[in-house]
Amino acid sequence: MDYSIPIIDIGSLFGIRTAERDSADAALMRAAATTGFMVVTGYPPELPAGSAVRRDLLRLFQLPETETRKLWRQKFDPTHCNVYRGWFPLQKGFLTAKEGIDMGADVVHGSAVTRVDDPLREATPLPSAQALPGWRESVAAYYRAMEQVSQALMRAIARGLCLDEHFFDLSFDKGLSTLRLLRYPIRTDAEQTAQSDPDVWVTHQGVRYYVSGAPHVDSGFLTLLAQDGVSGLQARHRDGRWLDVPPIEDGLAVNFGKVLELWCGGRIKATEHRVIGADRERRSIPFFYEARADAEIQPLPRDDPSSFEPFFYGDYLWATTTQFVEFKGMAALRKPLRLPGTWVS
Repeated sequence: MDYSIPIIDIGSLFGIRTAERDSADAALMRAAATTGFMVVTGYPPELPAGSAVRRDLLRLFQLPETETRKLWRQKFDPTHCNVYRGWFPLQKGFLTAKEGIDMGADVVHGSAVTRVDDPLREATPLPSAQALPGWRESVAAYYRAMEQVSQALMRAIARGLCLDEHFFDLSFDKGLSTLRLLRYPIRTDAEQTAQSDPDVWVTHQGVRYYVSGAPHVDSGFLTLLAQDGVSGLQARHRDGRWLDVPPIEDGLAVNFGKVLELWCGGRIKATEHRVIGADRERRSIPFFYEARADAEIQPLPRDDPSSFEPFFYGDYLWATTTQFVEFKGMAALRKPLRLPGTWVS
């Protein structure tokens, strides 16, 4: 049995149909239906998605706390109006130990995608141009690149499901996609955390590690993760063992969420994953490709129309997001477009 994470060259996905594109489609669908994880490489060199722009984005973590505090979400500073976007500081004593920022589509599309009556569509607080010269431009360029890569992957999935390749396009047009910058510092609270949660310590291949990102399955559609060369990301195989996801230079780790698994009738697998560490700081850049708030998710044309109850993606996203520790207690801050029936569990 193959226990490696597939590595797939997706360069051909950005052009017309060729034998190479058909082969890449097949490889992607094969990985999506089995491991639910892959590393993709070979996207067009003109896309600003490689290691150079990633290093530029991660300059954010050079800012002093006096600057990052200005970006804190309302949960961490009640004087701030930003609820969903912005900075979340490190919280000790939890299985997950990270800090970072969540940025929305307004970094590219501006006020055309923001609304004051929906926290999912609020504006993103950003560092000033004086604090990080040129950084905002790098963020916008990288966000656009991730949109293009994500769209190419979703079109390949549509072809793999025998749908029109543009079937998913409208649902994601100027959607709720999040660009997140993350820092996992070296854990200094592992022994203290272990008193309430012994799962903070794990053994992998005979070596003891601490957990810095709790095991979870992504809730949405598609995640593209840029790693900084530091290993630690792992995906759970179907037989329960943990597989290392290699931090390939300029590659993107790709995994799928529970909504896409549901939408595709289980033909694509949402896979549990975690982050472990051992005395080395880790930084990463996930991009969560999300549909519009008003995109209605319903069974595909080829599937049983009663297989699940249709729902608006924004309602589902808010209901699930507010279960995470950095959003706890905020569920009532958004009015759903439709009262929920049965959410994806």
